[in-house]
Amino acid sequence: MTLQFDTALGVLKKGGAARAAGERFTARLDDLQTFLAGDWLDVETALAQLVAEGPQPAVAAAEHLVTRGGKRVRPLSLLLAARCFGGAASRAIVDMAAVVELVHSATLLHDDVVDEGMERRGAPTSRRIHGNGVSVLSGDLLLVSALDRTRQVAPQLLPELIMTLRRLVEGEIVQLRGRTELDVSEETYERILLDKTASLFSFSTRAGARLAGADPAQEGHLAEFGEQLGLAFQLVDDVIDYEGQGSGKTLFADLLEGKLTLPLVLAMQRDGGLVELVQKIHQGDDSLVADVSQRVVASGSCQEVRTRAREHTRRALAALDLVHASPARELLRAVAQDMTRRVF
Repeated sequence: MTLQFDTALGVLKKGGAARAAGERFTARLDDLQTFLAGDWLDVETALAQLVAEGPQPAVAAAEHLVTRGGKRVRPLSLLLAARCFGGAASRAIVDMAAVVELVHSATLLHDDVVDEGMERRGAPTSRRIHGNGVSVLSGDLLLVSALDRTRQVAPQLLPELIMTLRRLVEGEIVQLRGRTELDVSEETYERILLDKTASLFSFSTRAGARLAGADPAQEGHLAEFGEQLGLAFQLVDDVIDYEGQGSGKTLFADLLEGKLTLPLVLAMQRDGGLVELVQKIHQGDDSLVADVSQRVVASGSCQEVRTRAREHTRRALAALDLVHASPARELLRAVAQDMTRRVF
């Protein structure tokens, strides 16, 4: 199915009509799923099939997470990146869109065990229902399925997927290390941000472009767009952790889990007394969370993170401007803009 400009314009207008920033972003993603129609149904079908491959109770643990939905930003980005260079998605494009969501889901299953997470997507985490061991093995199974499906439909992408998985794991290790060795450097945070979030976004948009036949230059522009999109996405999530009332996300969850996000890192640089309080939180004193959160907001660091998110969005759009004009390109632009506006 070839994208029509009037249809794409309708999606842009409909998504922009939501009342609030967060609602606008959610509406945009919903509209895009409807707009992609059969391609999106094929992705969801492939995803359900891949998640169901394996023994119980690992499959049940994975299905508990995946069937609850989520934003699906990564597979949507892959499909739209591919649509920049062609029409309906091939089997490889559909399956790789499912693969990137499998990888993301696997990291969430693992993260919830590492972070002792209690809730995900409005429901108890899989680890609370099936136990930590099953959740870890369920995540492992999803990763194996992702690698195997890539080997079958897009073996040329396998080296880059493996490198992306390495970056995801290394980013998690560096973040976990920060719970016992408090490191307030921005360099450490930026490495976590690039590895844990931006790498999979970049892989998604690069993969979509390559599978659709983009030349190396165009593929590179979309990979840069994906990386910058991922950076902006995570920075916005970091702010929502402190100022996301009504967003659906549990406030201060990152702080409770011992994660050093950029608002906290910048606040500790400005308010030296926060370091000792954060160390006590890491040692298990949750009574200090409210005080620390208030001081983070008062420091102005959330506003600084907003500014940086805008800059990453600007860079993403600058890279996107170098991609051949198409309705799909404009939809990617709208996703990037709405995502950054979630807390503005």
